[in-house]
Amino acid sequence: MLQLDHLVLVQDDFRLTADWQVAPGETVAVIGPSGAGKSTLLATIAGFFAPTTGRVLWAGQDVTGTPAGRRPFSILFQDQNLFPHLTIAQNLGLGLRPDLRLSAVEFARVDAALDRVGMGGLGARRPAQLSGGQAGRAALARALLRAKPVLILDEPFAALGPALKVDMLALVAEVTAEAGITVLMVTHDPRDAERNAGQVVFVDRGVAHAPMSTKTFFTTSDRRVADYLGR
Repeated sequence: MLQLDHLVLVQDDFRLTADWQVAPGETVAVIGPSGAGKSTLLATIAGFFAPTTGRVLWAGQDVTGTPAGRRPFSILFQDQNLFPHLTIAQNLGLGLRPDLRLSAVEFARVDAALDRVGMGGLGARRPAQLSGGQAGRAALARALLRAKPVLILDEPFAALGPALKVDMLALVAEVTAEAGITVLMVTHDPRDAERNAGQVVFVDRGVAHAPMSTKTFFTTSDRRVADYLGR
């Protein structure tokens, strides 16, 4: 279980609070107006920002002071974070060993991960030789190789066309469901939540509200949500 225990984030004149938990295997869409703090919240969970007060816990263990790379979380950013001078297979291999001294078994795992996301046979290419959709698939494959129980998506497919983004999010849903991975996904498109998330965290006016079912989110009479959705 992922738990945010009385979390408070303060940066200059920005302040955000969160106090809730998410059960393992849930997919949660993080939605709210631009500038509300969605990406900052997920970056804090991932370990790239330190909260002012409060704790981040996974399975009852406090990971608030744990460096990002050692937390049980993987995160996909908008720019995919693929190193241009490395092949795709090498980029994936970094998810297993930073020195890239992979064993035969680990090379096989890289190949299997590429196959799983529809990138079989493309491991020798470099990022510049990939389409946007292929780069997204490669980044997802690397996250899967890390085998972390939580996957954080900070709109990694935002630059893709609408149809391709839908396909990528469907692939994420498929592979994370197979592995029982908890997913937190920032989105500016409520339709992404309708298609892919069982719960929604609404971030607005300094509060990341506790998760509610996606159905409840789209039918609630809460004026703030209604205003955001344009109802």
